[in-house]
Amino acid sequence: QVQLVESGGGLVQTGGSLSLSCAASGRTFSGYAMGWFRQPPGREREFVSSISWSGGSAYYADSVRGRFTVSRDNAKNTAYLQMNSLKPEDTAVYFCAAARGTGGAAVYVNKLSYDYWGQGTQVTVSS
Repeated sequence: QVQLVESGGGLVQTGGSLSLSCAASGRTFSGYAMGWFRQPPGREREFVSSISWSGGSAYYADSVRGRFTVSRDNAKNTAYLQMNSLKPEDTAVYFCAAARGTGGAAVYVNKLSYDYWGQGTQVTVSS
């Protein structure tokens, strides 16, 4: 079992920044690719970004590429999502997830690939 806890959400104005963290406990964190998803109000959960088990590769949805940066620190069992130039359409509940595997980040864009999920953290971007 892997337990995931997100933190760092909040309210920010358009153009602002937020940094999300995902703390993992349980099994060896480095054996898992990590992903970030979001669920806007009234919509399905969608892929945001993923990072390979080593941190050597990262992948982004087109809607966030160039504005968001995913990273991880395996020594701290933590993944991060730095979000810059936020827009109102980024408003959503953000979830981190863990997927067993050592593939590249681009392999992990489908939410069905993930084995464990956090409870989510709300991000609200005001216009």
